[in-house]
Amino acid sequence: MKKSPILAAIILVSLLASACAQATPAGPVTLRFVTLPILEALPLYVAQQEGLFEQYNLNVEIIPAGSAPERDQIIRAAQADGMINELLSTIFYNQSSIEVQTVRYARAATATIPLFHILASGQSGITTPEGLKGAEIGISQGTVIEYLTDRLLQAEGFSAEEINGVAVPSISDRMALLGSGSLSAAMLPDPLTYLAEQQGAVIVVDDTLLPEYSFSCMTFRKAYLDENPAAVRNFLAAIEQAVTLINADPSNWTSLLVEQKLLPEPLASSYIINPYPTAGVPTQAQWDDVFTWATEKGLISVSIAYADSVTGEYLP
Repeated sequence: MKKSPILAAIILVSLLASACAQATPAGPVTLRFVTLPILEALPLYVAQQEGLFEQYNLNVEIIPAGSAPERDQIIRAAQADGMINELLSTIFYNQSSIEVQTVRYARAATATIPLFHILASGQSGITTPEGLKGAEIGISQGTVIEYLTDRLLQAEGFSAEEINGVAVPSISDRMALLGSGSLSAAMLPDPLTYLAEQQGAVIVVDDTLLPEYSFSCMTFRKAYLDENPAAVRNFLAAIEQAVTLINADPSNWTSLLVEQKLLPEPLASSYIINPYPTAGVPTQAQWDDVFTWATEKGLISVSIAYADSVTGEYLP
């Protein structure tokens, strides 16, 4: 039976439309990631500079935040989809319902590479852990800073009564008070530790003592993960390539660190970029220890399952 001209035309238009749809890829998926001015952000900027996100059909917007509270405000307002945080932060987010899920390590200490240090003021005369007993130690309360301070000093044999944390939330204030001698000691992150050391502070304890407790994470809003699983997988694949580039030639990225204000300029000539962790997520044991600490501190009073808050299913 002969087809009518109209039917033939309809079929032809349909076939052409189908061919065009197959030939034209979907536009890039937008993913907004909020980050603090910390070394953990380097793989993001490397992936952006090297065009890795574009290779995975992603339009990644890096949103800078000046502090953890500002970062959290941006995430809670759904103005960003992912962030760099710590497990303690993930626990706080998920107290009422599962709002976020941690999907990757960002940085991690090792037995030879520290991320955090307790430093004594050069004016304090403290040079050993024993000297920290009862001494005022500048910390940020209810954060990974306080958690690590407790765990490191407990490992040195300190009782709870011998740990004297003093709330100084601002890192710059903590450094200033340490430098002036107003604080006997303070917990500081890499690389600011080395800047404080240049200014006369003395490193007394660092997290190479308990590297399994010291790490940061990449975490996404659960709603974004549910709606855009492929985008998150592509994002983490691009991050993996960026980490490979960094670890292959760390010195190649010092200028980018300074340009993005992740590394103080005075450290540019001496700071060594240590390897970034490859694909992986925090373990059940790491989750349990942070959760136990937060419970003992009275910071949380509900049960939150590891499996609901940490997932490796998006890793490349």
